[in-house]
Amino acid sequence: MTALQRVFVLTGAGISAESGLGTFRDRGGIWSRFDPMQLATPEAFARDPELVHEFYNLRRSGVVAASPNAAHTALARLENGLHERGATLFLCTQNVDDLHERAGSRAVTHMHGEILKARCLACDAVMPWQDDLLVATPCPACGETGSMRPDIVWFGEMPKHLDAIDAALRAADLFVAIGTSGAVYPAAGYVALARALGIPTCELNLEPSDNTTHFDEAHYGPASVVVPQWVEGRSRNQGASSS
Repeated sequence: MTALQRVFVLTGAGISAESGLGTFRDRGGIWSRFDPMQLATPEAFARDPELVHEFYNLRRSGVVAASPNAAHTALARLENGLHERGATLFLCTQNVDDLHERAGSRAVTHMHGEILKARCLACDAVMPWQDDLLVATPCPACGETGSMRPDIVWFGEMPKHLDAIDAALRAADLFVAIGTSGAVYPAAGYVALARALGIPTCELNLEPSDNTTHFDEAHYGPASVVVPQWVEGRSRNQGASSS
């Protein structure tokens, strides 16, 4: 087996579900209980910022209280193992939580932003933020009130870091999707691009995603079980290939 040099991992809400953070599109997920058009768009924020802040304050406090699970720590081990032999892992997450970082991952690309950061609409300053945000919260950078919002990507907004993500995917020799629904674009299209480029693809998920037919390999079950198993198997195989 040829040793991998550049692994691209895409994670979604399913990897954080066992840490107590809700998924979005599964049965019982957040968007089955709340209307995203009322809570997760720039128009919703302009119309009723207090309601939007209340929703994201609850989500932020949930993230602060959550802890990484075995899937997060397994990916951190994978990154360390690759780094030790001069290879790389590009970890692209659709999640706005910081559980990858707290598990030990050193380089995480948040394409949908980070809920533990706030952004000022008046001066565009971005800063770490773990407390509640209110309409009356002044921006620490410019002092403006009514301008602070979570630094996350809402419906109708452009995901972040798309050029870096595209470059990393095109350079990869393995594409892995973990805990994703396969329904949210552009992330849902990455597996098709990988296949078109001849890159092997693997899905680790609780159940098959909407685009499961695009994957060469798939393992299903709780993320805290299937991700560590896959990482350990991959590490054994890579060890054998280098001996």
